[in-house]
Amino acid sequence: MSEEKTRNNRKELQGVVRSKTGDKSLKVVYEYKTPHPLYKKEIRRKTTVHVHDESNQSKVGDKVRIMATRPISKLKRWRVVEIIEKAPVL
Repeated sequence: MSEEKTRNNRKELQGVVRSKTGDKSLKVVYEYKTPHPLYKKEIRRKTTVHVHDESNQSKVGDKVRIMATRPISKLKRWRVVEIIEKAPVL
């Protein structure tokens, strides 16, 4: 009769690292589509969020999965869960 409590009801997003803004800090851009209010055509939108990277392993161009978390600083409300795809080396 015991149910296991998990904390997996937090928002998760996938995005691309656009810049490193300091030690353990990133800017991640995630894109989504939404219909135009009048014409109903799908419009591509993007949002930039400030993300905490505790392990400091992410690089610009990496595709990452991020999760909402407690406020870490003035702007950071997300943290990196995993690196999905590494950026190609040029």
